[in-house]
Amino acid sequence: MTPDRSRSLLTRMDDLPVGRPHLKLALIGGLGLMFDGMDGSLVSYIMPIIRPLWHLDGAQTGLIGSSLLIGIFIGSIAAGVLGDRIGRRRVMMYALALYAIASAVAAASQGWEFFFTMRVIAGIGIGAESAIIPTFIAEFIPKRRRGLFVGGVAGFFAFGYICAAFIGTTLVAGLHDGWRISQLVTAAPILMLLWWRRSLPESPRWLLTRGRVAEASLIVDGLEAGKLVRVDRGPVEAVPGASPSSALKRLALFRHADLWRHGNARRTAVLWLLWMAVTFSFFGFFTWIPSLLVGRGMTIASSFTLSLIMTIAQIPGYYSASYLNERFSRRITIASYLAGGAVSALLLSQAPSEGMVLVWGSCLSFFMNGCYAGLYAYTPEVYGTELRATGMGTASAVGRIGGIVAPILIGAAFSSLGFAGVFAMIMVVLGGAAVVVLALGISTRGRSLEEIEVGAAAAEPVVAVVVREGTAEPEASARRGRP
Repeated sequence: MTPDRSRSLLTRMDDLPVGRPHLKLALIGGLGLMFDGMDGSLVSYIMPIIRPLWHLDGAQTGLIGSSLLIGIFIGSIAAGVLGDRIGRRRVMMYALALYAIASAVAAASQGWEFFFTMRVIAGIGIGAESAIIPTFIAEFIPKRRRGLFVGGVAGFFAFGYICAAFIGTTLVAGLHDGWRISQLVTAAPILMLLWWRRSLPESPRWLLTRGRVAEASLIVDGLEAGKLVRVDRGPVEAVPGASPSSALKRLALFRHADLWRHGNARRTAVLWLLWMAVTFSFFGFFTWIPSLLVGRGMTIASSFTLSLIMTIAQIPGYYSASYLNERFSRRITIASYLAGGAVSALLLSQAPSEGMVLVWGSCLSFFMNGCYAGLYAYTPEVYGTELRATGMGTASAVGRIGGIVAPILIGAAFSSLGFAGVFAMIMVVLGGAAVVVLALGISTRGRSLEEIEVGAAAAEPVVAVVVREGTAEPEASARRGRP
């Protein structure tokens, strides 16, 4: 296969109108993220129940709050590496099975140590899915609607958080051992594997980097015909005297150094800082808000109700930002929502009444989740196909460092900082991130993934892997503005 034919397939994908297969892929990816969000958010409703049950101190409770984040960190790194090596589709399915099984097993926990372990394992699956699904969707959606669709798919997280809030206010708070039943409910998505195995195609962009041209062509043909085509693995095309597999074997498994080379360093630095700031603020807020409200004198039931209302505010946050991803640039959208989050955190820290806590807490929820809609669309765009899953997974994983630190730090510092101090800290983090993305972020709106990749590589020579006559082989080229 010639490079021109490869570009032809990619151009055909970018020129397609959004149709039924794109909507079906968005639903598949969105449901995966919805159940990830449900499983991940539910721990904030379980913590006030298991803390007195197992006589946990503040540090132990903080570890439970961070357990999922620890697993997500591991899963995000693994998903990036494996997604670029073995493909997006397989990682999505393995990740779904892992977190569902671990969630079911966690229901039998008799102590916090075992529960903590199962939450870490479930987090590995959730981290893998949340890193690979946006990458997978971004590689299918035409460039004119990519920001809207990927941001919209990320918005399914909000539906998961709402499901978790509903489960928390009914099962967890209302039933004896309701927290155990809730863990079984979050394992139900394993049934989706039956659908995914039948319907889910591999990314044509990834297939092209592996010389699997016939499969990529059939999938693109299917998209043009208005349907998803799952193709069983076929032989790698080759030319006489070429060894496709030998070239692939020379590709490093861990290519994280490339995130800081070949024009990627500035992009990586901005992304890592953004992910850390938003994830620190998000998990610091949503993991502890029920407990913080109880600390202000509210009952568990009323704190759960307020948390549910604040969670509902995530939906307009996600989808308004998804719309603005295409209306403006991802960079402007992210910065605007970060600034809105900083102002909301400041006002929340000074809220004099329960009603004002609800208003400004809902605004903070709105803006922080709008940041995520921008980030999930922006992150997979800035790297090339062979590094895209690694870049997305690593940025997500680095961000989880902020999420891991936040529940522990807030749990340890709440007694000295108080309610106001916690949200003043969140305000500083979000405001600083807004300044960084405005100053150093790049624009990706309306550009193909390959055009964005060329922009990173234009400044210096790199070793690229190109598809040539059906085989993937390294080619040293001084890529200065050419595909």
